[in-house]
Amino acid sequence: MGNICEDVPKPLTLVCGKPVLEHQLEVLKKEGISQFIFVVHHMAEKITEYFGDGTRFDVEISYFYEDEPLGTAGALFKLNLKEDFLLCNGDLIFDFCLKDMIDFHNKNKALATLFTHPNSHPYDSTLIRTDENGKIMRIASSKDYDKPSQNLCNAGIQIVSPQLLSLYKIDGKANFDRDIILPAISTQRIFSYKSAEYVHDMGTPERLKQVEKDIELGIVKAKHRRHLQKAVFLDRDGTINVHNGFITEPNQIELIDGTSEAIKSFHQLGYLVIIVTNQPVIARGECTVEGLREIHNQLETLLGKEGAFVDSIYYCPHHPHKGYEGEIPELKIQCECRKPAPKMILDAKRDFNIDLSQSFMVGDSDIDVECALNAGCKPVFLSTEKRKNILTFKSLYEFSEYLTNE
Repeated sequence: MGNICEDVPKPLTLVCGKPVLEHQLEVLKKEGISQFIFVVHHMAEKITEYFGDGTRFDVEISYFYEDEPLGTAGALFKLNLKEDFLLCNGDLIFDFCLKDMIDFHNKNKALATLFTHPNSHPYDSTLIRTDENGKIMRIASSKDYDKPSQNLCNAGIQIVSPQLLSLYKIDGKANFDRDIILPAISTQRIFSYKSAEYVHDMGTPERLKQVEKDIELGIVKAKHRRHLQKAVFLDRDGTINVHNGFITEPNQIELIDGTSEAIKSFHQLGYLVIIVTNQPVIARGECTVEGLREIHNQLETLLGKEGAFVDSIYYCPHHPHKGYEGEIPELKIQCECRKPAPKMILDAKRDFNIDLSQSFMVGDSDIDVECALNAGCKPVFLSTEKRKNILTFKSLYEFSEYLTNE
């Protein structure tokens, strides 16, 4: 992506009247960082003239000047860094809890921790594949997007240990993802810190317009995990995708018309969008956990192609009724997570700091309605028949229109 304004370097691009790099300084200072190194090359003098030594921003700023561009990582090998450091792209607008990311990084003894999130344009992003603990197993380019993929993207913020850099002897240009992170995945110490907090690049006119709107509406600050969030919880089958019986293969996923538009509307209104789904096919032995992951990858891929995403997916693998050929005995239990029990919603409440009283649970069955009431959120029933005292709509899209107009 080229500069939005050709006469200024991208970090000085004005966002709501202030350079994007100044927005970053303010957030990171609030999060406890006081020392910065700016790696500069193109129009370096304009950046140094504006920020100086950082005194007027009450921080310390030093500079590393690239005589020729060294890529996204080449300069790191010339800075002689001794402690773990935060590495940020210069075209991002963000507000997030750095302490929580640091705690995650330290708990996992990570060589690098990448801030990751789902986004609305995975087809041109670096896609991350993780295990259930956030350990990165694979990084794929947007060229792989024709395959079902987890919508989890590298946001351009990472905590890096100098120990990671010591694995390489690089003197020149280097790409951080390709030359540093990819080869280090085999160490099993490269982790994904997944968050729904606000991180967006402003590197195109369309994205610049969107982040300015989000700043003006207060969405950027509101997404910080220290603030209570609101969510739209969604059942899966019959709510997001066509109900084709028990789904055991990715190719059985078919989005209901209007689903992507509805999910985009929820996000524009400041809601998290989280799937909570019973998946007894696992306990019945009809689908493995990995198979379910591929089904959900297909779901995320279909949504992503239409510019939509979900913030997280929670599922219950249990089933209380026994007697199925090939069933998994240890999963044939009466659990606390199978809807109408509220545990999946309560787990999401803990993970995302959600105010359930300001949130909705949307589904096409009485079980979903009961689950919503058990969790303390507002039930929304999808049906052609109205329910007394229950918000009822024919489709998810119709509910999104109602919410938009409220």
